[in-house]
Amino acid sequence: MLPTDDPDAVRYARMRWNTPLSQEHADLLLDRLAVPAGARVLDLGCGWGELLLRAVAGGTSTTSPVDPTTGVGVDTDADALARGRRLAAERGLDQRVTFVEGAAATWSEPADRVLCLGASHALGGTGAALDALAGLVRPGGRLLLGEGYWERPPTPEAVRVFGTGVLDLAGLVEQVRASGWRVLSLTTTEQREWDDFESTWRAGRQEWLLAHPDHPRAGEVREELDARLREYVGVYRGVLGLAYLVLGR
Repeated sequence: MLPTDDPDAVRYARMRWNTPLSQEHADLLLDRLAVPAGARVLDLGCGWGELLLRAVAGGTSTTSPVDPTTGVGVDTDADALARGRRLAAERGLDQRVTFVEGAAATWSEPADRVLCLGASHALGGTGAALDALAGLVRPGGRLLLGEGYWERPPTPEAVRVFGTGVLDLAGLVEQVRASGWRVLSLTTTEQREWDDFESTWRAGRQEWLLAHPDHPRAGEVREELDARLREYVGVYRGVLGLAYLVLGR
């Protein structure tokens, strides 16, 4: 049951992960990432680490318990990390997955598989992230990068919201290639995934608002939710895309 006293506590309550991604698409990405038993998985900007947990669980060999797949998630959101720890404990992965509160840019320990989904800004932007992540992927390893791109020419308002560093898909792929990475797999978010992501981002507080229309913070929450919905449908729906690239070098 959703908490009833604090709308901030339910901000991500209805989200599976904080990225536009269906379960079917996630399964495909994990298949392409090909996490082997005994691997070390790193997730930078992990949030509560749902995809990290699935990567570790899927890569764990039941026939080789002495060489388990392990993982570490790094994020600055203490509440999200606490949720990740709870999920890990519920799935019996708390001895294999560690959640660390800290800035992604300060992490220096390499791993066999690295995830960086919508978090390149924490590493200085796409180009800087591609360079930094090269030092965090062990030889023969793979990187799963989730990065925004323009599906069609953006309006000035869209550029104001997302910045001037966003490229079109061809430009993004060229930037990846020029940084020394090989594209092993490329998929993009479908519109339904975006719509579901935006809807679930609002859903926890929408439910809270319907149940507490006279709460002292109701007006504030209503204004934020309405502004986000207007911005999504009026500024970047169908304009901003998100690419998932499995990379090697």
